[in-house]
Amino acid sequence: MRIALDAMGGDYAPAVTVEGAVEAVNELSNLSVTLVGNQTELENELREKHYPPSSINIRHASQTVGMDESPSAALRQKKDSSIRVAVELVKAGEADAMVSAGNSGVAMATSLFVLGKLRGVERPAIAAVMPTITGLFVLIDAGANVDCKPIHLLQFAIMGGAYARNIFNISSPKTALLGIGEEDAKGNELTKEAFKLLRDSGINFSGNIEGKDIFTGEADVVVCDGFVGNIALKISEGLAEAITKMLKRDLSDRAAGRLGYFLLKDALKSFKKKTDYAEYGGAPLLGLSKPCIISHGRSSTKAIKNAIKLASEFYAKGIIDIITAELEATMIGRENILVKK
Repeated sequence: MRIALDAMGGDYAPAVTVEGAVEAVNELSNLSVTLVGNQTELENELREKHYPPSSINIRHASQTVGMDESPSAALRQKKDSSIRVAVELVKAGEADAMVSAGNSGVAMATSLFVLGKLRGVERPAIAAVMPTITGLFVLIDAGANVDCKPIHLLQFAIMGGAYARNIFNISSPKTALLGIGEEDAKGNELTKEAFKLLRDSGINFSGNIEGKDIFTGEADVVVCDGFVGNIALKISEGLAEAITKMLKRDLSDRAAGRLGYFLLKDALKSFKKKTDYAEYGGAPLLGLSKPCIISHGRSSTKAIKNAIKLASEFYAKGIIDIITAELEATMIGRENILVKK
């Protein structure tokens, strides 16, 4: 597999992105990574690193995109940015998938503009993985679309289910709609109409789910619009970090606490691992014609490595073709919904 990595994207690039790429190619023998960015900087970062010589190459890009830049401005003014060049490599067939920890809005807009959507997809969506008591679930959309229609949520559910089934080996993903109550009649117009579509779609739909229940393992795929999804994602990330810090602080305040920390050390490590986004690497932008993985701006070496691995697995398992087939099968006879909803 050939992965194009936006090596200048992220808060700690290019040191962390290059190190992540090196670790990835050293662990996967059939993988090659093209580092996209300032050639001089990338060559300096690669110096004294050990990796199979043919597994990493550099494609120069003269521009970078800041985290505060608008997608429209970047598309117009930075056509040689590391994000744009990485996506163009995928379009040209020189790479099988793209990974970026840079400006997520620009990465999404560029990928959509250059690669286009899958047939039958109205809106691509971010599929983020989050932990539960029993395993994990896929949250979709986690931030790509602020304003959605009911038909979009149905498509998110289909794409999220295909992702959960083929990447995480969940044979029949249970899908739920995130809302303010379990009852069918609760929610706004979007969720009420989406509920009807999901109920009649033939997917394994379990109904509405409240925010307090998404971590219990009751659902494998949780569907919502990107505004709600991104808030849920960011609150969850912040809460996990806060809990970890509070536990460490309280356990270290006194001798008995320090003893408790020693006894609970393994459990705390396990908790941190389960709630650490670095374990999952990144989130795919589902609904595009080619695989694109968006990573956290604060991605560590481990996160970049795992994002590259996810991109290679996504491509190897043919998730794009699977999503296309499942969308076509589910949407047959529903063409009128696209107009009405």
